[in-house]
Amino acid sequence: MIVLTKMNNKQFLINHNQIECIELIPECKIVMMNHDYYIVRDTAEEIIQKIADYNAKVQDIHREISVVDRR
Repeated sequence: MIVLTKMNNKQFLINHNQIECIELIPECKIVMMNHDYYIVRDTAEEIIQKIADYNAKVQDIHREISVVDRR
């Protein structure tokens, strides 16, 4: 999950796997798979970077856990 900021400056967590698309109106409109949406202050580039950072962390944790020494 990633942290985004609503237009009223309140932060919230969103499951990035449920994002259907990001519409670039003057703000960013996050449209979810169930067609709910959120208008956020974050730019599209910031959102993409947050998703990439989160996925990188998950991959690092997965690699660390799945390393097995079979000597």
